[in-house]
Amino acid sequence: MGSAEDNIHGLMPVASLQEFFRDSVDAAMAANKLVIDDQTSYYVVNLLTLFARSDDFYEPGPDGPRLRPLALMLADAVDASSLEQRHYCLQRVGDVALFIAGFFPDGLSRAAVDVDYYVNMGGAAYYTLAGSLRGTLRGRVFGGVFDELGAKFGDVVDVLHEVRESVRGGSDQDALRLYELWQKTGSARAARLLAEQGIHPLQQAHSDYAH
Repeated sequence: MGSAEDNIHGLMPVASLQEFFRDSVDAAMAANKLVIDDQTSYYVVNLLTLFARSDDFYEPGPDGPRLRPLALMLADAVDASSLEQRHYCLQRVGDVALFIAGFFPDGLSRAAVDVDYYVNMGGAAYYTLAGSLRGTLRGRVFGGVFDELGAKFGDVVDVLHEVRESVRGGSDQDALRLYELWQKTGSARAARLLAEQGIHPLQQAHSDYAH
């Protein structure tokens, strides 16, 4: 799995990765007609910058940096010895799920679990975190961010797909994969891109797949 920064630097020189993501996220939200709070957008931009440029995306392991399965991260949250540790683990699940679902959906098509798993896990983790933070000082600052990310997780993933395509020069427009993403997540962006290629998926197909 390559990094977002590797893809960016393979395409163009970037003076500020944060500014690049800021501009790209703004443009992608406009293209997808997504409106979210400025603080939520700022959180997403900072997350992309952090994960693209540092080892914070991976965790240290005996054989080098690794990425643990989301299920194990969620188990850490359940077994956490403190509320603070539980909050950290839930945030980690949401953050990692958002980054993977947004930037590496094609790799997921060959994995045991696909993008819909990451959307469901990430959205639920952010929702749970927002509820657990309610009434706390951190909750007053970030509760709305995590609540909105939980509610609009799939929409934000669509935005990150748009950012990814701008980084890659729009080279990955496989209609079958777009249809598969639409079936599994109901992605409005995938439906729009399919329509641009003359493919108009039926809503019933998504409903049948989802149930």
